[in-house]
Amino acid sequence: MRWSYVKNVRSVALIFLAGVFMPSLSLAACSIALALTVDVSGSINEREYRLQMDGLAAALRDPAVADALVSSEVALMLVQWSGASRQEVSIPWHRMLSHSDVENFADLAESVSRAWSVFSTGIGNALLFTAAQFDEVSDCAHKVIDVSGDGYSNEGPAPLEIAQGLALLGFQINGLAIESDDFELTAYYKHNVVAGEAAFVFTAETYADYPRTIWRKLLSELIIPIS
Repeated sequence: MRWSYVKNVRSVALIFLAGVFMPSLSLAACSIALALTVDVSGSINEREYRLQMDGLAAALRDPAVADALVSSEVALMLVQWSGASRQEVSIPWHRMLSHSDVENFADLAESVSRAWSVFSTGIGNALLFTAAQFDEVSDCAHKVIDVSGDGYSNEGPAPLEIAQGLALLGFQINGLAIESDDFELTAYYKHNVVAGEAAFVFTAETYADYPRTIWRKLLSELIIPIS
């Protein structure tokens, strides 16, 4: 479902708390619903985009990651995001019930086309859009949103209050900050983006470090129990 643009961030928090995302009464059929969100704003060139997608695919194919995905029957989705009005479900929810499901998702990640390339960075709207997709996986016990990016939010609502509102609804928001010489992005993610019990930020010092970092991040989310 589409989430219309909301100017008043406090109103967003109230809407959430009023119960837009009602808890499911059904028994959990999967351990984690994990939304992988990828920054494709103008600061990211084509080589860096490919490093993200190819690195994600390689991490999913790692035997330890694949085993964890299947044993916990994880639901995966991939979202690309950029400016305030630009978010896209690039790969809809897939249930990881077998290793062939994992391989299929990795293949899709490698081949998915870039949605945008010249727009701003709207982390707050990316969180709102991604959270709205979780109605389809309401049977999953844990709701996790991964935010990967290389810059501060510079368009749309600030992410802090939105992230905190989502945490009150049971979401865990983790970050992967891709650093550059101009930013202290890990600290920004820590104080403005990640939220929820056991939430964390991993740092990729450069884009070349991204594949190993996303691998470590997935292992942390899937193998270390989320309480």
